[in-house]
Order: sequence, then C-alpha cells, then structure tokens
Amino acid sequence: MKERWRERQELVERALQAELDRTDVLDDTLRQAMAYSLMAGGKRLRPVLLMAAADAVGADGAKFLSVACALEMIHTYSLIHDDLPAMDNDDYRRGKLTNHKVFGDGIAILAGDGLLTLAFTVILRQQNVSADTLLRVVDEISRAAGAEGMVGGQVLDLRAEEHRISMEEMRRVHMGKTGALFRAALRSGAILGGASEAQLAALTTYAEQFGLAFQITDDILDVIGTAENIGKPVGSDEKNHKSTYVSLTSLDEAQELAAQTVKDACTALRDFGVEADFLRELVSYLVYRKQ
Repeated sequence: MKERWRERQELVERALQAELDRTDVLDDTLRQAMAYSLMAGGKRLRPVLLMAAADAVGADGAKFLSVACALEMIHTYSLIHDDLPAMDNDDYRRGKLTNHKVFGDGIAILAGDGLLTLAFTVILRQQNVSADTLLRVVDEISRAAGAEGMVGGQVLDLRAEEHRISMEEMRRVHMGKTGALFRAALRSGAILGGASEAQLAALTTYAEQFGLAFQITDDILDVIGTAENIGKPVGSDEKNHKSTYVSLTSLDEAQELAAQTVKDACTALRDFGVEADFLRELVSYLVYRKQ
C-alpha cells in the first residue's frame, strides 16, 4: 500500500508542477506564494483517494490526474486560509512557516483564492471524459468545497470555539470541514471510472467512514503526536478551545471509536474485489499513522 501510495504521490507532484508551469499569473509574488504551499509536500491524500476509487471500479485512476490535481489545489487553498490569524492562527504547516508568515496576510488570502479558481480550470483540462461526466464531477467538487461542505464546516468550527459542543454537533462540523472533500474525492473517482449506482453508494459510505476515522486520528495525534511528525505544533485544538473526539470522550475511547470506524469503512467495500485492497489497507493504516 505504501509503495502504491508513494508512486501516486510522485505522479501528483509532477502533474501539479506542470499545471503551475502552464498557468499565466500576473504577479510573480503571487505565483511564488501559490507554489510555496502547493508544492510543500504532504500526503496528497485526496488525489490518491480519487485515483484509488476509480481503480476500485475497474478503471485506471491515473488517467484522471487533472481532476485529482484540482482536488489538491482546493485542499491547499483551504489550508492557507485555515492558518490565517483570523482562523486558527498557525505558524507552521507541513514543517514550514505558513503562507501568511512568509508572504503576509493579503498575499496569502489571494494565493488561496488563486489556487481555488485554478482548480476548476484544471478540472476542465481533463481529457477522455464526456462533458456530462465532467459536469457531474464539477458539481460534486464545487458542492463539497463550498457553503454546504468545507466552507460551511469551517464556519461551524469557528462558531464552536470557546464552548463545548455535543458529539453530534462536532460530527456535523467535521463532515463539512474535513469529510466533504474526502467524499468528493472518492465519489468523483468512482464517477469518472464508470461506477454503477451500487458501487457509488458503497464508496460513499466508505468515504464517510474514512473521513470520520481520519478526523478522530487527527484529534488523537494533536494530543500524542509530535510537531516534527505532524508538521505543525501539537496542542493547537486545546489552544483554540476546540471540542475534539478526545476532549468529548477520552483518549482510549477515541482510539476505540477510530478502530470501529475503520471496520465500518472496510465493511462498505465487502462487494469489491482485490481492486479495492488499497482502500482497505489505507483506512486501516490511518489508525496507526504517526503523521
């Protein structure tokens, strides 16, 4: 699984750089700021998930690299904005100074805006996909990135600061802020790969459980991880007075919940063959990851 992931990461890295190189940007500082965050490394998890979903339904996920890269651009824009003083006010991301610490708040905001809008240009560069399918994917991704998904979840997250919220309210926050883009990645990959309705439904369930497992583990790592491993200071949730799966339950209970969520994700793939083994192994790896 790790070798396959690494291969896909490298594929995405090359494609992201190529997309930046072919894009006209009016200001060189803006180009530098966009590249600074986009090419800062990271797991490239969302594009890898898109390609893996296409693989799972019998297609070649690597053929959908343009859409995969667009997802990473949207994710990166969200990180740039999330780190701003008006949001989480973080100084480090992926082991480097955050964008606004290097380029200033204004350029950081515009770099994020630039990546978000470039993402939809890049989606439309996708070859060998019907117009109807591509429009369906654009609808999936735009909804997931916007007010009914990631942006909406971020607003709920801001409102949740400084007071304790219920488990259900927190799930709603994370289904938008974190889970929506995972869901869009897996559903888009399935749609691009020609999934049946049954396959799409199963991968949607997997995506929802994957997103939950990812968030629970992220909350756990914010308590027991190290800044070197996770690429940003630990304890940021406590600093920002955020409710987490650890704070609402306990460390042990959060770990048990993560393990159960992984089982539920794998159960959703029970009708898939070996083509979905990467997805099975990936969600299991989440519980044991260190970063």
